[in-house]
Amino acid sequence: MFAVQPEATWLIGKKRHEGIRDCGPAAKSFVEKSHFARFQPRSLEAMSVNGDFFRYAQHELQPVDIALADPISVADSWLVTNNSSRALARHLHRFSRTITEPKCKEQLPGFFAAVMAQVPNTGDWFPRLEYRADQTPGERLFLRLRSAPERTETCTLWTYDQNDPRLNPTIKGPDLSTCQKLRRAANLHGADEAVLLDDNGVISDGALSSIVWWHGDVLCAPDDSTPWLPSITRELVFELASQAGYETQLVAETPVDLNGSEVWSLSALQGIRGVTSWNGVDVGQLRLLKPFRKRLKMLLEPVQTGLSQYRQH
Repeated sequence: MFAVQPEATWLIGKKRHEGIRDCGPAAKSFVEKSHFARFQPRSLEAMSVNGDFFRYAQHELQPVDIALADPISVADSWLVTNNSSRALARHLHRFSRTITEPKCKEQLPGFFAAVMAQVPNTGDWFPRLEYRADQTPGERLFLRLRSAPERTETCTLWTYDQNDPRLNPTIKGPDLSTCQKLRRAANLHGADEAVLLDDNGVISDGALSSIVWWHGDVLCAPDDSTPWLPSITRELVFELASQAGYETQLVAETPVDLNGSEVWSLSALQGIRGVTSWNGVDVGQLRLLKPFRKRLKMLLEPVQTGLSQYRQH
């Protein structure tokens, strides 16, 4: 395993034209060496904060004990609680759709089955699938098995006041490192999540979440005029709202348009979190948060059910 690279506090006080990608610590080049051994289960105490890392090769998951220098091309992750998950088939389909390499696509069913077998049946886990296009053909699929971070019912937001630094915002993976830095920037400003705006100041996305809000009894989210990552949790929440008889709309709005509105941050890990504070926005009361969190929780199903649904489609 490898140590977490320290991040500098270079996001504070930067000018708007200075992108987040231009300010990070310099990457160190190194020669990648593959060290594979038959996996021996490790206790939670022995697991790195980054989790255990595996490469899928020769029809099995093989441990990798070094950092990889190449970027992540595609990624996906979801919460597993006591061998149950929410909309697992949708996560697997989103990951599959983004990969075009024929050899890799042939490996996906076996890879997914190996991943599900690797995740423990008890406890809370947050596995991440990775596709790395620069790796050796036939060995480009990876699993990072992590214990699930803390979940909370509410959160606070901070608006990132520079240009959106993401290069490919509609695919989960290529900008993951950048978005993690954006969230750490929000933390430095006393918030839990960063909100990204387009060039016109319109809400686009959260760094690692989707932002939605209520205008009265109408659930709203950014429309296609801004780049946003297709969110499985956003799909589920909009479906729940429609099933409950609420109107839904896709709109282009700035943060100040949300004054007095109930605001949520959505993600596969956290589910729905109500926003209690947002710099420059007078957020409204969280009157619908609890019933929708309850409805979303009811969507949990056994992991094998989700895997079977994926295979059927």
